[in-house]
Formats: sequence, C-alpha cells, structure tokens
Amino acid sequence: MTVHGKQMTFSDISDEYAQFVEKFKPKKTTDDCYTPENIYEAVLDWAAARYGFDKAKAVRPFWPGGDYEAFDYPDSCVVVDNPPFSILSKIVRFYMRHGVDFFLFAPALTTFVATESGASYVCCGASITYENGAVVNTSFVTSMGEVLVETSPALYQIIKGVDDTNRRQKTKQLRKYVMPDCVATAARLNWLAVHGTEFRIRREDAVFIRDLDCRCELFGGAFLLSERAAAERAAAERAAAERAALSPRELKIQKMLGNRKALYANPPFFGGEKSKKETENDGTGRIEDAAQRIRPLGTADA
Repeated sequence: MTVHGKQMTFSDISDEYAQFVEKFKPKKTTDDCYTPENIYEAVLDWAAARYGFDKAKAVRPFWPGGDYEAFDYPDSCVVVDNPPFSILSKIVRFYMRHGVDFFLFAPALTTFVATESGASYVCCGASITYENGAVVNTSFVTSMGEVLVETSPALYQIIKGVDDTNRRQKTKQLRKYVMPDCVATAARLNWLAVHGTEFRIRREDAVFIRDLDCRCELFGGAFLLSERAAAERAAAERAAAERAALSPRELKIQKMLGNRKALYANPPFFGGEKSKKETENDGTGRIEDAAQRIRPLGTADA
C-alpha cells in the first residue's frame, strides 16, 4: 500500500488493519465449550422429567455473539443451556432476579456460584467432551427443585453413556500392521540401537518407500530391503530381543509336559517359589490341586 508515492510500513497500517480484521472475527463465549447435541438432549430429557416442565418450552440464549440479557424470554420458558462459565455467577443472579427458570451447565468443582441468590445445585461430576475437544467435569445450577443441593448418580450415568459413545465415534480406528523383515522403518532401527544391536544397510540393498501397495502408509517412510539385507535384519532383531530364561524348575516341568504318567507321579508347582513354600506348609492338599490343574483336556475324573 502506498500513500502519496511513499511505501507504508506494517507499523503504519497494523492498528488500522487489526481493527478491520477484528470486525470479521466471530464473537465467542468465554470458554468456547459448545455442547454436543446428543449430550444436550440427554440433559434436557433428565431435567424435564425431574422438574416436570415441557421440553418444548426450553430455550437456548447462549451462542457466539448472542446477548442473554436482551434475549426475548417467552412466558413459562426454561433456559437449558451451557453458558460461559466465567460469568456464570452473573447469569444466575440475572435469572433469579427476573424470575426466569433455568438449568445451566456448570464446572463441577466450582458449581456453587451465586449462593445468596436462592439457586439450587445438582452435583453429578460427569465428564463431557465438548465440541472443541475440552473435557470438563460438569454439574448443574438450577432455579428449580425443592432442595438446595442434590446428587444425581442417574444423571451421571446418562451423560457418561452418551459421552463414551461420542468419544468412541471420534476415535479413528487405525489398522495396525506388523512390518515384514524387508521393510526397515526408522522406529525399528532405533529399537535395535536402544537394545545394543549394530545393523548396517548397504546402499545397493535398499530403496526408499513411503507406503506399501496394501495401502499401509509408513510414517516417515522406510527402506525396502533386498532378501539378503532382510535376512540380516531378522537376525539382528532376534539378537536384540530380550527373552526371559526358564528356571531349572520350569525346565523340569517342560520336560514332563506331554507325559501324563510323569505329570501325575510328580505334580508340578505352577506358582513359583512362593507357591512351593505355601504348598509345603499346607501339606499335600495343594499337591492334589496341582494334579487336577494339569489334567489334560477331555480327561474324565477318576
């Protein structure tokens, strides 16, 4: 942009430009936690049943750019909505002062707002995953009901059920592949280094790839190895693998497996040294139990 032939700098236009851009930004509620529709419907159903109002009379005055104080509240309406939490006390006082019934979402740990106003509180502490991804433990503030505070396990279970469903649907189910030895990813090669195994790939034995024809995308890419290099990599993997060694007792058990007479003549202890000591203290009863446990499938009791 130029003015009278002079090039303007960003500092010259930044304030004006910022004001221009600001006019087009959507106005958001303080916490920007928009409620999933099925969560809202579940809460509305519970509240209507609990306090006996017609769901058709529920109103929602809170949206980006909205003004709850200027909202036209019909007679006998009930506000069931998720307000901006940072001004929740102000909102509750406004409704109590003007005689507007409400059932409002509230953060579970700071539910007790505007306590002098005569409001009531429903504590359920249900985690809700809001549209922006925020997970907030939620309870409720209301103008209705005959008690000051109540807990609601039923409302907790209702919200939890719907929220669990929402989270499962949003979780992308990724198919997991086990790469063949001929595909060397950075992750597996790093694993070899961490486990103390040296491995080298010659240039003539590899070509870089980003995915496989089976539609398996390789994050960060990988090297497709020659048959020789793949065999060397498989040997390196075996060398790096940490395997637990069998104890002499377990090796003895292994040798008896498949020999029914040996198993019944010397019923093994399956719980380690601790079980062996307990068996010695208990006498022979647990030895009989051991024999029962190792009886081959399909063998009838004597």
